[in-house]
Order: sequence, then structure tokens, then C-alpha cells
Amino acid sequence: MPRHWRGAREHRSALPGSDTSVKIGGYVKLDAVYSSRSAGVNNDGDQLLVPQSIPVGPGAGDHERKQFKMHARESRLNIVTSTPTQWGGLTTLLEGDFFGGAGNESVSNSHNFRLRHAYGTLGGFSAGQYWTNFMNVAGLPEVLDFNGPVGNLFVRQAQLRWTQKFSGGEWAVSAENPESVFAVAGTGTTFRADDDRYPDIVGRINFDTSAGKYWVAALARNIRVDSAAAPAAVEDKWGGGLAVSGVIPVTGKDDLRFMAYGGNGVGRYNVPGFYVDGVIDASGGLSLPKIFGGYAAYRHFWTPTLRSTLVLSASEADNPSATFGTLNKSDRSVHLNLISSLAKTVDVGVEYIYGQREIENGQSGSLNRVQLSAKYAF
Repeated sequence: MPRHWRGAREHRSALPGSDTSVKIGGYVKLDAVYSSRSAGVNNDGDQLLVPQSIPVGPGAGDHERKQFKMHARESRLNIVTSTPTQWGGLTTLLEGDFFGGAGNESVSNSHNFRLRHAYGTLGGFSAGQYWTNFMNVAGLPEVLDFNGPVGNLFVRQAQLRWTQKFSGGEWAVSAENPESVFAVAGTGTTFRADDDRYPDIVGRINFDTSAGKYWVAALARNIRVDSAAAPAAVEDKWGGGLAVSGVIPVTGKDDLRFMAYGGNGVGRYNVPGFYVDGVIDASGGLSLPKIFGGYAAYRHFWTPTLRSTLVLSASEADNPSATFGTLNKSDRSVHLNLISSLAKTVDVGVEYIYGQREIENGQSGSLNRVQLSAKYAF
């Protein structure tokens, strides 16, 4: 099951005078969100769960309560091609949605189209932009909120990947685009640095068994900064992470999904929680915070066309003691929904969302949210 309901229906046709077949798919989706308090950040925090923008501390966000927002930015379009070659089938995927720059809601509600995937595969070799090999797309829970649970691993980036099947599953290794996010102790600032010298390296093994599907992944990164934003030249350090996830069938069509991960190189790979990859002290010393997280999700089918998913999720950073008090420390979330398939390509649903955030100085904040969604696939 793809991350946000079922995948779009795709229409296949051959290009005139060519061996290439083309499939066009996607969906239109409306989200209506009522939140107990505004999370802001150019409206993104009001349109999806962005825990790092939840106001924290006494009185924070008191003037921004009971907010309502509607948008259709998750709507997407994808084009898939398939071409036979002497080396086997060549496939490509090009996909985008409208979560680019924010539009003007007082006039046209326009939003920029952005690249999600641009990926090609020939045999076991793949190249382009796609989900990181460190995350397990097939094990993600079915939620209406676009960001999903706070304990999720979620990155799309450019990469080279080799995938090899074996009896009972497959393994894959990849070299992926590096990027690092740093916090400067004593200043309360964070910044991104493009000073990387090595790609991120990821290995993953998938096991397909009669008792469910399971994934184990390992990540290795060289985290380095040489920036005017740092107080002094700092050393680079290697970090890493491990992740396990799975989908376990229960009764009927019900299933249990889980993920757990940890390490001192996870950092930016937990996009919903926004944790830094490194903390720089006043002398330029670099420390890599340990990040831990995960989720457990149970999906129950009330009828063949009516289903619910409950997701409990958490993530937490073990930041160095020298860091500043406003750095994100932990996140918690709960998702509970009811989704109905009115037709083969039409889904409507309602979801309750709870989000909670704590920062290093011990202050915390939370929000309650109700989201209504309607999705029309094509």
C-alpha cells in the first residue's frame, strides 16, 4: 500500500513509431484542516503536520488558535515509461506535486509545481531522484496527513542504486546525495552546509516471508562543514544509522506496520522531526547527536471499502549538553482515521491528529487537529 491511500490508476499507451509504452497517472486531492493552534511556517505547518513549528512555552501561539485551512497541494501527476532493450526492460518515472513555493491565497491560490521523482531503471541498476534506500516505502502507514507520523524516515534525493533479487527477497546498495544540517551552540541558529566530500552510503535487505515482509537498512555518512556560519574550522566525522521495519498480516486484510531506527547519522533523514546532523561548539568542535524514533500502526478493515488506521509515533534526539535551549529534542504524534472507498478511484476520509514537541530547555507544546480529505485518482 503506498503511503497516501492507494496508488493512482494508470493508463498505458505506446508512442507512435516507438517501442516505448507510456503510463500517465496521478490524483487530485483536497484537504480541509481544522487545528487547535496555528503551526505557521508559511502555512505549511497549517496544511500538514510540521512538529518543529508547534509553538512551545507559556503563552506561545495564544493569538493563533482554532485555525482552518483548505488546499489541494498534494495533487500530483506522474509519467511512467517502459522500453524493451537488449539489456532488459528500461523504465523511467517522472512525478511532481504542488508543494513547491506557497501561492497567494487571497487571489488564485497558485502553488508551484515541484519535482518529486525523476528515476530510471535498467536491470538491477537505477539512477535519478527517488526515495532514499534507507526508508521503506512499502511499510508506511495509510494516513491522510501529507507528512505522516513524526517517527518516520522520509527523504527523496538523487542516487545511484543496485538492486539484486534472491530467494526470499532482495538486497540493494546505493550512493546518495549528501547534505548536512548544523546547529551552532550558544547562538540559537541552524544552517545547511554543502561541504560534503563523500556520498551517503546505504544498504538494505528485504525479506518476504509467509509471516510478513521485513526490511533492514544501514546508513553511513561523512558529516563535514567548512562555512562562515561556523565559529571555527571543524573536523569532519562519520556517522551512521540502522533501521528495521515490517508489515505483518493479522486477520483478513488487517495488518500491523512498524519501524524503528537509531544512530548518530540519522539527523536530516527524519524530515518530519527536523533534527540536526551536527552541533558545533564555540571552539569549532563537532558532535553528532544520536537520533531514535519509530512508529507502530494497525490498519483494520471494517468492510471491504471502509478501513481505519491507528498510528503511534515518536522520535527523540540525544543532543550534546553544549547545545542551545531552543533546539528540537523530541516529537510525538497520534493519527487515527476512517477512510471510505466510494468508487475504485475515489476515497474520502477523516483523520484525528495529535502532535507534541519538546525543546532542549524542557518547554513543550502540542496541537489537536482534524483533517477531512477527498481524493480522485486517474
